[in-house]
Amino acid sequence: MHCWSIILAAGSGTRLSAATNGVKKQFLEWKGAPLFWHSAITFSHTARVRGLIFVFPEEDLKEAKETLAKLDFGRRLGLPWLVVAGGARRQDSVYNGLQALPTNCSHVLIHDAARPFFSASLNNTLLDALSDGADAVIPALPVTDTIKVVSENTVSHTLDRSTLQACQTPQGFDKKELLEGHNTSLAEGWEVTDDASIAEQAGISVTTVQGEAANIKITNPEDLAMIEQKQPAMPVPVTGWGYDVHRYGTGRPMKLGGIPIQGAPEVVAHSDGDVLLHALCDAILGCMGDGDIGEHFPDSSEQFDNISSGVLLNEVYDKFLQKGYRLTNVDLTIIAQVPRLVPWKPQIKKNICRMLKLNDEQVNVKATTEEKLGFTGEKKGIKAVAAVMALRG
Repeated sequence: MHCWSIILAAGSGTRLSAATNGVKKQFLEWKGAPLFWHSAITFSHTARVRGLIFVFPEEDLKEAKETLAKLDFGRRLGLPWLVVAGGARRQDSVYNGLQALPTNCSHVLIHDAARPFFSASLNNTLLDALSDGADAVIPALPVTDTIKVVSENTVSHTLDRSTLQACQTPQGFDKKELLEGHNTSLAEGWEVTDDASIAEQAGISVTTVQGEAANIKITNPEDLAMIEQKQPAMPVPVTGWGYDVHRYGTGRPMKLGGIPIQGAPEVVAHSDGDVLLHALCDAILGCMGDGDIGEHFPDSSEQFDNISSGVLLNEVYDKFLQKGYRLTNVDLTIIAQVPRLVPWKPQIKKNICRMLKLNDEQVNVKATTEEKLGFTGEKKGIKAVAAVMALRG
């Protein structure tokens, strides 16, 4: 699967214009950045998302692109991105975004920038459904209110709410199927409110997954209270420490910090055996008081056989962020007699900065030997330790 995400930020926001002094809602500031940027950050925390398409109003295109470049200074997102102009309708904006996707893109997540509260976990749930063969998948929540059909202030009839669900974004699709649906929509003049509607009319089966109650769309003036700046509570400093070991032998090619180490001994492991990322996961879990990596991803489960440790870190870090923690410093040490790691340290550091969205000064990577003592000194294995500092609240 090669998945990109399209962030729709091309609306005019007419229902909010009076309350925002004419500022379009996708450009409203929240936590020091416009709303659309918060969606981009959430997608960047999803390991299987390979790139982003931003769709902005044509008249705001130049300014929005400059804002994006400033926000992504130092490649904070860690993803390639493109900017395209939107159209007159939502479906036109989506179509423009689809046209900008790279040819090797096989799947796409489409999201409204006015929903800044969704999580990377929701993205992963959608991507799992697509991986399992779904051509279209959307998050939905059961309707709890009684819904009545009304005509000229008179109730016509009451709908059976047990069959009703409220749909959200992101919505996930097979790119080819959705593009064909959009082409048919253009040819036949369909009017739709979301991409799932196009899929339905095109005869594509649409699967639902559990949505998120917090995934609310900023639509009306009263919704602005959700993004009002409030005086934050004093953050509490926390620390975490992680340690992991892998022995050498016939097994997995060595990776450290997500970087393949050419010419190194193989490591015996159930996952891909990235000892450094395993130690880092344990340190982050330690900050939360949330057990260890073996409890969350047991080596007895076939689900985690040869799984990328970057995926494991992504899940741990997403949980960490959702709980309101913020990393301030990461200090990592690799202990091995072989291989010689000095040439690889800059790449390892850069990749960990990318995965954690941290600056160079917040991450340190060290390598040492144990002077030919112990199992590492005898070239029987490798170990790593991780110390992290963070703020809670």
